[in-house]
Amino acid sequence: MKKVLVLIIAFLAIITFQACKKNHTYYVPSKIVDVRGLFSLTGNWSSLGVTSSAAIQLAMEDINTYLAKKNAGFRIAASVSDTKLDVNLAKTLFNKANSEKIHFIIGPQSSAELAGLKPLSDAANIIVVSQSSTAGSLAIANDNIFRFCPSDKIEGAAIANTIAKKGFKGLVTVARDDAGNKGLQTSTGAAFTTDGGQVAAIDPYATTTTDYAAVVASIKTQLNTMITTYGADKAAIYLASFDEGTEIFKLAAADPVLSSVKWFGGDGVVLSTAFLNDPVVADFVIKTGFFAPSFGLSAATQDKWAPVAARIKAKTGTDPDAFALVAYDAMWTIAYTLEGTNGSTDDFAALKAGFVANANKNTGIVGAEALDEFGDRSNGTFDYFGIAKNGTSYSWQLVGKSDE
Repeated sequence: MKKVLVLIIAFLAIITFQACKKNHTYYVPSKIVDVRGLFSLTGNWSSLGVTSSAAIQLAMEDINTYLAKKNAGFRIAASVSDTKLDVNLAKTLFNKANSEKIHFIIGPQSSAELAGLKPLSDAANIIVVSQSSTAGSLAIANDNIFRFCPSDKIEGAAIANTIAKKGFKGLVTVARDDAGNKGLQTSTGAAFTTDGGQVAAIDPYATTTTDYAAVVASIKTQLNTMITTYGADKAAIYLASFDEGTEIFKLAAADPVLSSVKWFGGDGVVLSTAFLNDPVVADFVIKTGFFAPSFGLSAATQDKWAPVAARIKAKTGTDPDAFALVAYDAMWTIAYTLEGTNGSTDDFAALKAGFVANANKNTGIVGAEALDEFGDRSNGTFDYFGIAKNGTSYSWQLVGKSDE
């Protein structure tokens, strides 16, 4: 009887398996399209790199569930390489992806890296989608680079308008010497001047700088001039940096003049754990009322982005900003593009045209993805983040919006 029972169970299992095969439950497509993420996971600005990596991994899971339900003939794979925000390393990793015949890259996150990849991407059949590069110098039509965030012209105008509306008349600007941060310094200064203010632009400091004493001294010299002209309550400082901004803040915190005025920042520091982990820096941010913009998240689409943001935080321990969340959207735009070709990447011109068409018609979790003539996101508002202290711990908090 036991043998008969085993045979019956085995027979039923075979029938069930055949039925499942017939309904494609166990269908495994032969085509796997790999999307490569180029993010800073262990270097400067790694907070964004880590959350962006989680975003594309989660998107891969969600996309493959969607494709399985539709019995699509392909699936998406997502792999990530650590650029450490290093331009030469980013180039090496791009060439590696190209040799592996990868046709989609999300990242790199800095404009300096993206500028370094520009000649390589022009010569390769690879669509590059940066989630956070803002440099206006990279707004070039008909290349293979797309950016799912607004350019520095939009961000610079937004923060400059906010500074002017707060009554400031003199602004000292300083930036790290890379394409993205220099672009933010230039665009913010130009917009502030248009708004009727006066700008003192300090020469950008080298990316290899380790001693920031001279930078801080230059800031103070220009600030004293602005204070003499407008008064301390009408003079402010704008810093476009990455995590090295903490070194500038530590020096500025020890100076009574620099710590008595308002500071503003660029998007490269928002949600950075480096600013939270040093109490001197965090307290300086709070004392000076420092805040910086991040590409804004709309309340109208909160029901879409909030669940994904919660999943990313559960995976990384860090709240993602809109830059990280558009990496999730970029994955879906790639998936929809491939759906139109049934996973084929053979015709790159058609692939690129399909990507643009899908971006222009899609509304992702962050909102409409419509691109301008340069392949950059055509609009956007910004959330302003500062630091708050609760007991002995510090956290980034939303303190305002550019459209308020």
